[in-house]
Amino acid sequence: MTSPSSPAYPPKPSAGDRIAVISPSSGLPGLFPLPYELGLERLRKEYGLEPVEYPATRTMGSTPQQRADDIHAAFSDPGIKAVIASIGGDDQITVLPYLDRELIRANPKPFFGMSDNTNLLAFLRTCGIVAFHGGSVMCELGRPGAMHPQTAESLRTALFTSGPYELRPAELWRDIDRDWADPATFDAEPVTRPGSGWTWVNPDRVVEGRSWGGCLEILGWLLMADREVAHDLSEYDGGVLLLETSEDMPSATEVFSTLRNMGERGLLGRFPALLMGRPKTWSFERPNSPQEAARYAADQREAVLRAMRTYAPDTTIVFDVDFGHTDPQLVIPYGGTVRVDGPARRITVTY
Repeated sequence: MTSPSSPAYPPKPSAGDRIAVISPSSGLPGLFPLPYELGLERLRKEYGLEPVEYPATRTMGSTPQQRADDIHAAFSDPGIKAVIASIGGDDQITVLPYLDRELIRANPKPFFGMSDNTNLLAFLRTCGIVAFHGGSVMCELGRPGAMHPQTAESLRTALFTSGPYELRPAELWRDIDRDWADPATFDAEPVTRPGSGWTWVNPDRVVEGRSWGGCLEILGWLLMADREVAHDLSEYDGGVLLLETSEDMPSATEVFSTLRNMGERGLLGRFPALLMGRPKTWSFERPNSPQEAARYAADQREAVLRAMRTYAPDTTIVFDVDFGHTDPQLVIPYGGTVRVDGPARRITVTY
């Protein structure tokens, strides 16, 4: 597999343009129409874009070929100016073998997604296309009450503008969800808590480089399948590593093991900076108390530090950056430029 050293930013949409809404992982819009329809409405009314659905968008159990067909149709249509995922899932890796790399490379467009969409983000980077980690229809655009203002601003800037954008720690955040099947969920704002800022480790340098990474569990799967990871690891030299964990809430042991294996492969030492997403510490399956949630987050942080001390002890690390499975969600260019200024405690991305 060849990997370009400098992925290019595709042209941005403008108000009034058509934007593809696809489900490369799971057709959950068909099961939970309330957040999905709300997200579509906000794309129209708040962003001035016209969402266009594809056959598998609301189809549970669609085949990898059907989802690949939607991806191809979205990228090849000259009337579509950007592509956004409805949500994530857990088997997008099965879609990758069906994708036409040359078709997509010849039709670059901004793509927005995260979680299982790490597969497609990594694929697009190897196609030489800068994509965008964040901004799914159901989770971010379909947030009850209103979009989180930091999410809304970041997504709007990433969608329509080009240039530097400074990330800010969340003023208010949450990771406790409510039932999407219950209409009452969407009658009020979700409960949030005050932000605690970022935690910096080795903040003695300024790092500016191309980003790579995504959801830690999905990266582990890609590494096992040997897909969309550069064989020449010098491709990642000087870059910024993005890592975050999903609502599956992997244990600290799992997090350490995945990072250890990345270290043994020679990956961790390539990145002089790591942005670690704020971990999700609550789920319907594991409704942690505040004390349990704090312990989970602390254990994960220690697991990350233990692995980095072994394989990349000088790397600058920033913990609790809001780009993962929590709310708000800041959009980060994937394969694009990220500047981590340790002495100034600032993170700036280039949209």
